[in-house]
Amino acid sequence: MFKGSITALVTPFKNGAVDEANVIELCERQISAGTHGVVPCGTTGESATLTFEEHMRVIELVVQASAGRVPVIAGTGSNSTAVAIQNQARAKTLGVDAGLVVAPYYNKPNAEGLYQHYKAINDAVDLPIIVYNVPGRTVVDIGVATVARIAGLSNVVGIKDASADLSRVSDHQRLIGADFIQLSGDDPTALGFNASGGTGAISVTSNVAPELCAQFQNATLNGDWDTARALNDRLTPLHHALFSSASPGPTKYAMSLLGVTGLEMRLPLTEPDEASKRAVREAMVIAGLLDRS
Repeated sequence: MFKGSITALVTPFKNGAVDEANVIELCERQISAGTHGVVPCGTTGESATLTFEEHMRVIELVVQASAGRVPVIAGTGSNSTAVAIQNQARAKTLGVDAGLVVAPYYNKPNAEGLYQHYKAINDAVDLPIIVYNVPGRTVVDIGVATVARIAGLSNVVGIKDASADLSRVSDHQRLIGADFIQLSGDDPTALGFNASGGTGAISVTSNVAPELCAQFQNATLNGDWDTARALNDRLTPLHHALFSSASPGPTKYAMSLLGVTGLEMRLPLTEPDEASKRAVREAMVIAGLLDRS
């Protein structure tokens, strides 16, 4: 159910508020481009700056706009287990297909704390869970053995792994089985991730290049590695450029060059600097998204 190019949607703002019309437009753009799924209110969606009401409204808009054409995996995680349960419960009522539940950040729980966090959410809300391991942001790593234990919970169906450790794909597969969904959370390693047994990516780059990212994922899923490598060569500079400044600043800048959304973000995030903007423009030329002029 969850595979291919799944876009971690940016949240557009206008004059300090969520631009609801643009949320719908961006969702429609993704589906029209062949994107296989969408994630509202993840890290790329600046979820940490949204109020609870805004967070849920964005999810609601994306569910309505997608209209069942692609899966919606809503960002529902929190460093507070109680808040994560609240988010997961409300997202279920809105009709999402799964919750993307990040490891508790800031608290730095041990392995037992991580397991109990996911168990509490699992037991409280009957909705599929995609575990999100992103140690670079949470300062806690969900180790392979702990993932295997969490995967035994009834609602846990897969993982978004942004550790950039490709050996984990094989480790997870060996300990949990081939039915456990493994999605890359790191665009630059998506090729190797899928070659190791993964089945897709929750992608930042697909905000900017949805068609190319969908084509890339389709090629890997079909075993067409020559096409996948060629597309990856075009996309790799963009993968890196989009993290040349605090994300999603470079991504919103790239999208503004394409005329699909504005550059507005919420503090503490600010507009990328000129060096980052140059890197983004050059990468977009390489990808064929902009003319050299």
